Amino acid sequence: MTDTIEPMVAPAGLKNVIVADTELGDVRGAEGRFHYRQFDAIELARTKQFEEVAHLMLVGHLPGPGELAEFTARWREAQQLPTAVAAALPAIAVSGGERAGMARLRTAVSMLGSVDDFAPGWGSDAETVRDQVLRIAALTPVIQAALHRLRSGASLLEPRNDLGTAANWLWLTTGEEPSPERVAAINRYLIATIDHGFSASAFTARVIASAGSDAAAAVCGAIGAFAGPLHGGAPDRALDALDEIGQPDRVRDWVRATVAAGGRIMGFGHAVYRTADPRAVLMRETAQSLGGPLVDFAVAVESEVIAALAELKPHAELHANVEYYAGVVMELCGLPRSLFTPTFAVARVVGWGSHVLEQHRSTKIIRPIARYVGPPVVE
Repeated sequence: MTDTIEPMVAPAGLKNVIVADTELGDVRGAEGRFHYRQFDAIELARTKQFEEVAHLMLVGHLPGPGELAEFTARWREAQQLPTAVAAALPAIAVSGGERAGMARLRTAVSMLGSVDDFAPGWGSDAETVRDQVLRIAALTPVIQAALHRLRSGASLLEPRNDLGTAANWLWLTTGEEPSPERVAAINRYLIATIDHGFSASAFTARVIASAGSDAAAAVCGAIGAFAGPLHGGAPDRALDALDEIGQPDRVRDWVRATVAAGGRIMGFGHAVYRTADPRAVLMRETAQSLGGPLVDFAVAVESEVIAALAELKPHAELHANVEYYAGVVMELCGLPRSLFTPTFAVARVVGWGSHVLEQHRSTKIIRPIARYVGPPVVE
């Protein structure tokens, strides 16, 4: 039977094109809110621990005490690095520049899929795919921290069973006992960035999963998309902009010069929100709870940037997005800028895995078409 559906021309970037059904959540840009399954994501970030929300996304519901204990035990077991991957990390760690952290993670995750001999998604049951996803999600912070410490010449640390994911991330990267305030701040950030609708990286993961590939292949593709400055690679650049501005009375001139040169104001504007980004609001509150001159400066600059953009682009609704205050929070928590985007990925890998699991239910490969606009075909 031939496919009789007539081709249609989609807008650039597939903007507002629905390409799948999902139970994972949604971003409601006009309302300035987003949710994970049926729960408001910001409320989850304020009230839950990362492992609880990871269970919600990967299993389908918030866990009871017994379920949480079982899930946490599985997570801790999955944190054990395979010997072959551990042996390769020193060579991976010294490759690339300071901002190649995502490329290094991509390499390690690819090797993990090979060493653990991940089965293709096609032909595997849902539990097998979930095990692959859990393995990647649990090992991502361990791998990221090891690569960072190897690169900086520090000794490697083991994850601690007495610490949750947020606290372990701070411990593994800094080697210092994390304060409750810093743990709470990073926990909020991780939960708030687990997923965010049908982003470029989530879509990439689903395309690869739709081909029947294993979870490591899908996550590697997602990492590649996420590494781009127009997607996940902005938290450190937003803080770099604060450094460049230097003081609040320079903001408007700096914004005008940047816009005139065709540059982007990193940390401002979003493809979906037409109101304040709720993640930015949460991160601003979190930054202010930590306090300090950097926070005061960031708040002052935010106000000035919004005013300057309103002058230059009066028909656009431009507000601070999550990357703006995320960089401030991570800086205050002692994380170096080279770890800003990798920290984002520690959370988002759970979202990518959730999309891989959901896509696994379908047997249809994602296969759009392109419109040829090159020279006429030679007959």
